[in-house]
Amino acid sequence: MIHPSYAKFSAEQEQLLSRPNKKTSFYNGIYDRYENPVLTRGHIPLYWRYDLDSTTNPYFEERLGINAVFNAGAIKLDGKYCLVARVEGNDRKSFFAVAESDKATEGFRFRTHPVKMPALADDETNIYDMRLTRNEDGWIYGVFCVEKSAGTADLSDAVASAGIARTKDLTTWERLPDLKTLRSPQQRNVALLPEFVDGKYAFYTRPMDGFIETGSGGGIGFGLADDITNAVIDEERMTSIRRYHTITESKNGAGATPIKTDRGWLHIAHGVRNTAAGLRYVIYCFVTDLKDPWKVIAEPGGYLIAPLESERVGDVSNVVFTNGAIADDNGDLYIYYASSDTRLHVASSTVDRLLDYAFNTPADALFTAKCVEQRCELIDRNLALLS
Repeated sequence: MIHPSYAKFSAEQEQLLSRPNKKTSFYNGIYDRYENPVLTRGHIPLYWRYDLDSTTNPYFEERLGINAVFNAGAIKLDGKYCLVARVEGNDRKSFFAVAESDKATEGFRFRTHPVKMPALADDETNIYDMRLTRNEDGWIYGVFCVEKSAGTADLSDAVASAGIARTKDLTTWERLPDLKTLRSPQQRNVALLPEFVDGKYAFYTRPMDGFIETGSGGGIGFGLADDITNAVIDEERMTSIRRYHTITESKNGAGATPIKTDRGWLHIAHGVRNTAAGLRYVIYCFVTDLKDPWKVIAEPGGYLIAPLESERVGDVSNVVFTNGAIADDNGDLYIYYASSDTRLHVASSTVDRLLDYAFNTPADALFTAKCVEQRCELIDRNLALLS
């Protein structure tokens, strides 16, 4: 017999799932923010969390609780906006689940079951943060982080690699061997380009010496693999690099799968700097050359999106992160970003607006005196117009 509390909580959840999502008053001319997150722990179906049987669960207690729903890959499939979200249980284990909607900014509902991602080994402890790529070979690829214990006395010591799986429908997944980068001991935040480069699969990588610290890793890398079913990268060329006293000082990494435009590959990535309160994650933008996708041709200074107001509070505070964006055929662009490792939001723009931002916003001048010169030049031009 279904517990009588189910009807009450189901009705409350339906209000959450069906509520409209309006734009906020936030304005910078580049993108729009929205009042509500598009996914939260409250969006998870009740039957994923509760035993609905009143006999075995007389107090209607959560049996398998959900802590957070965040970092989602994104793709348009069969006319629907699809998010492959990172769902974290109360046990700290993450798994993937597909939420979809007819609208880009609201109405997302999870499919009946989470993704049953095949494991390659028994010691795969955690998987998360999938980037989705519709490749020209006809497959949809998911590239994600695979985390294992390093097997040392330090229980926080881990090893990260880039897992690869492919699908046609986001339901049935074929797991392929993890990406191997011969010159980088660990990999996270890897994205696959939608097109071949020199007839090979092209990856944006993040070379790392350790699980958290990048060490000698200089920024976002780029490498080619002959075969996706046994992907091996020998050489990684650097693209967007880390620099002292910038938003990428500690580390940076690929975000959403790069978007092809007539002016270059549009990247929406993340940068990290250290503060007295811990690491601060922001989202930034750059563009690489269409013919030589490792060459950065535009990189505006500063961040594109930073945590704002309530976005700053959560499991890992002062963080925004993206691994998914969707560009519609009409040029509308939706960036799905998580805040503080807790919930998932959307920002809307257009490809043209982002390209204008990328190519016409000054690059980081790197030194205070030069940054002041940039700002004074803008002020003087504006004063001349106002006079």
